[in-house]
Amino acid sequence: MKSSQSFFNENTYYITPSDMIEFNYCKRFIYYMKILGISQYEEKRYKVIKGREIHDKKEKENREYLRKKLGVIDKEIDVLLVSDKYKIRGKVDEILTLADKTMAPLDYKFAKYEDKIYNTYKTQMIMYSLMIKEIYDVDVKKGFLVYCRGGNTIKEVDISERDILKLEKDLKEYIKILDGYYPKATNTKRRCVDCTYRNICIK
Repeated sequence: MKSSQSFFNENTYYITPSDMIEFNYCKRFIYYMKILGISQYEEKRYKVIKGREIHDKKEKENREYLRKKLGVIDKEIDVLLVSDKYKIRGKVDEILTLADKTMAPLDYKFAKYEDKIYNTYKTQMIMYSLMIKEIYDVDVKKGFLVYCRGGNTIKEVDISERDILKLEKDLKEYIKILDGYYPKATNTKRRCVDCTYRNICIK
């Protein structure tokens, strides 16, 4: 296993799952945040703050707990991941080693499961899986989400080759925006109603 720190270059921009979530919501978020430097003040959002409190609490409570029903035989907690190949990075709540010798990311969400797994969460799982595969040199076929509101519901997220190819395409477009490309706005116009950038966005 190679250390994520051994190939980390602090002078290179590494894309995070949060970056990709913003990108998928509206690609122009990236232009305004990264090119123009206009913040969304994310730190003040209630769910963001509450979610971080949940992560800290779960890390303390679950340090020795193995989810044997999921086939877990070992785990690491609160792991910093970096991929030099994809230029991505992130911190995953848990990395599970499963009985079939594959690994899987597990992430806690301050949310209630509503009969579907949102693309934002799946994007995180795909990014974590790529980094785990690169660093640990093992197969990653799935991930797990723990929904902390409403009974700590656990949901499995399958990770396919198609998912990986789409992420690779999105990462290339993200880099293009960092180079100064002004992307199209989202087609979902209801997202524009309370957008931080609505007064400066050129339609």
